[in-house]
Amino acid sequence: MGANELSALLWRERELLELLTFKLEEEQLLLTAGRTRWIEHATREVEQVLERLREAGLARAVEVSSVAQEWGTDEEAPLREIIAAAPAGPWGEIFTAHLKSMTDLTARIAQLRDENERFLRAAARATQETMATAADAAAGSIYDARGSVGGASASRAGRAGATAASGGQLFDGRL
Repeated sequence: MGANELSALLWRERELLELLTFKLEEEQLLLTAGRTRWIEHATREVEQVLERLREAGLARAVEVSSVAQEWGTDEEAPLREIIAAAPAGPWGEIFTAHLKSMTDLTARIAQLRDENERFLRAAARATQETMATAADAAAGSIYDARGSVGGASASRAGRAGATAASGGQLFDGRL
C-alpha cells in the first residue's frame, strides 16, 4: 500500500462525486419540470451513490493512514497534512490536484443539495395550498338536487324521514 493506491482511491472518489453531481442535477431537472413521478427513483439513486461514497471514504481513510505512517506524519492526518508531508517529487502536486477537485465538487454538491431542498419545500407548500383550497371549496359548494349550495343535505334528511314515515318513497328529495 502507498501513494499509488491512495491516488487510485482518490480518483475513484472523484468519479463518485461527479456521479453524485450528475444525480443531483438530474433530480433538479425532474423537480423543475414537475416530473414528481420519478423523484423517488432519483432520490434512491442519490442515496446509492452516497453509500458508495461512504465506502470509498473509509477505504481512503485506511490508505491515508498507511501513507501518513510511511511519510512520517500523524496517521489520522487529513489530506492537506499528507500533502505537506509529501516527499520531493510529483506526489504533492498530484494530491493537491485531487484535493482541489474534490473540494470544488463538494461545493457544487452542497449548492445542488440546497437548491433541490428549496424546490422540494416549494413543491410541498404548493401541494398543501392546493389541498387546502380544494377542501375549502368542497366544504362550501356541495349542491343538492334543487341546485342549492351547502346545508341543503340537512334539511333534505329531515324531509326524508317525514316522507318515509308517511309511506311515500323518497327520490331526489320529492315524492
